[in-house]
Amino acid sequence: MHRLTGVTKLILLLCMSIGVMIGFDTRYLVISILLSAFLFKLSAVKLKEIRFIVTLMVLLLVLNNLAIFLFAPEQGVSIYMTRHVLAHLAGGYYLTSEQLFYQLNVTLKYFAIIPVGLIFFTASEPSEFAASLHTLGVNYKIAYAVSLSLRYIPDMQRSFIETSQAQQARGADISRKASLRKRIKGAVAIIFPLIFSSLDRIETVSNAMELRGFGRMKRRTWYSRRPFKRADYVMAAAGAVWVLIAAAMIIIDGGRFYNPFISY
Repeated sequence: MHRLTGVTKLILLLCMSIGVMIGFDTRYLVISILLSAFLFKLSAVKLKEIRFIVTLMVLLLVLNNLAIFLFAPEQGVSIYMTRHVLAHLAGGYYLTSEQLFYQLNVTLKYFAIIPVGLIFFTASEPSEFAASLHTLGVNYKIAYAVSLSLRYIPDMQRSFIETSQAQQARGADISRKASLRKRIKGAVAIIFPLIFSSLDRIETVSNAMELRGFGRMKRRTWYSRRPFKRADYVMAAAGAVWVLIAAAMIIIDGGRFYNPFISY
């Protein structure tokens, strides 16, 4: 995985994302999760290095599922055209098998894409990532801005940890032993100053780049760009085949949604 070029990793991420997004076939999603987990294991990325990002993604997943149920509790019923009530919660909120199955598929989509996304962002150098975007037709100014943003993520994470440890050394307990409310309050007190200091650093870097004539030319070359090899072609072709399989599943299911509640 680390020997692949940034373009190949980006193609794999796009193919996996497209294949997972266009359909709701549970069988396809489960196989996608197993494949993503296998690729993540090959990348040898340590979970402790990306714990903050994984925690944030899981939090977003939980909030997304809660929002779906709060604002569209009958979405699964309207999709699968059947209604099997499991329990009455309150008011117009009913827990149905169709809604649970629909939100299960939404959750599976997250777990199918997250490992591949983590591989791409952790196993690719930011400069190579920018070169990959530019190779696919993205303006090099935008590609370089994304690259700089990725460089700031580990810096902000490191600064947050160092500031948190310094606060605890001064007696402000925001460790796991403290209450959730106290931990959130302490985290907010650290995050906002970090954001403002990062904005100051971004402005300094952008001014330095402007003084050196960045953006004057219409095109640019990339030192970190690597040529395609046989493994890159094989993996890119495998990604394309995975998208075709997703399209074939839509044809087989007669639509985007695999419906186990009716017999064909």
